[in-house]
Amino acid sequence: MADSSAAVDYEHTSPYRSDGKLYGFVCVVTGATQPVGKAIVTELAAHGAACIYACSLSPSDPYEDVVASVNAQYPNTKVIGYPYNITSEEATLALIDDVLNAWGRLDIWTSSTGLLGSPSITSTGPKDLYAAFETNAMPAFFALKYAPAAMTKTTPKGNYPNATPKDLPYGSIIVVSSVAGTYGGCWGPAFTMSSHAALGVVRSGVAALKGTGVRINAITAGQIDVGVDLKGAGLKEMEQGQFPPSSLQSEEAQKRVIGLERAGKPEEVARVAGFLASGFSSYITGAELRVDGGASVMNPLTVPV
Repeated sequence: MADSSAAVDYEHTSPYRSDGKLYGFVCVVTGATQPVGKAIVTELAAHGAACIYACSLSPSDPYEDVVASVNAQYPNTKVIGYPYNITSEEATLALIDDVLNAWGRLDIWTSSTGLLGSPSITSTGPKDLYAAFETNAMPAFFALKYAPAAMTKTTPKGNYPNATPKDLPYGSIIVVSSVAGTYGGCWGPAFTMSSHAALGVVRSGVAALKGTGVRINAITAGQIDVGVDLKGAGLKEMEQGQFPPSSLQSEEAQKRVIGLERAGKPEEVARVAGFLASGFSSYITGAELRVDGGASVMNPLTVPV
């Protein structure tokens, strides 16, 4: 009689589980203390990831809040707050080394970063443009260049919750960007140009990753309510944000120009990241999945509805 437990363990060795679970997976999520990044950490934990490196720029960022929130719901997923300079090649390599030294594997890399910059060309200088490219596109490039080598490493089953062996090379790189990467006029020139570059990383990555078992895809988000209150935020504060505040559009305008008639939620972006991390998306690479409530395909709206 066959050992049923062995059959279950064998099922875990493949990324293409029929239930979309991420048992055994070790993940990196950047921007993890921001609303979208935090939602992605929670979503990957809900899928059963073994460990998630919740990365953010500053050592003083609220990592404890992220860890406590996720562990309260999903105690079998280990969440590690990790200060990480996303614009640094050396810091990227150090993070990957730390992950491999601790877990022997890397499965998911989610790059969720963004810097709006100035909405005006007159107030955008070369330094502003460099900063936008460094924040919005360079982290995706570092992920494409360095994460795949770690993702192709195999490892036996570890001794920790949600552990499974990894006997096949595979991985998923997910770049969270903006619909500004697909057309102009979403915000300022620097944001639009650097968002286009991030999408270029994804599209060029398909050929670069041939034969590795690693996939790369983009999520381009539209109006996402990240909790920015325009009454309490100045322009400079908004320019440091990941997405344009959804409250820039009134509810009336959102109903008029967005197919689903509202702004999206961080959790709705995160669910797409969970899909791209899992075997549900096993034959998807180089794709741009637009999370904008249908706004970009409905506008400009020329037929009254």
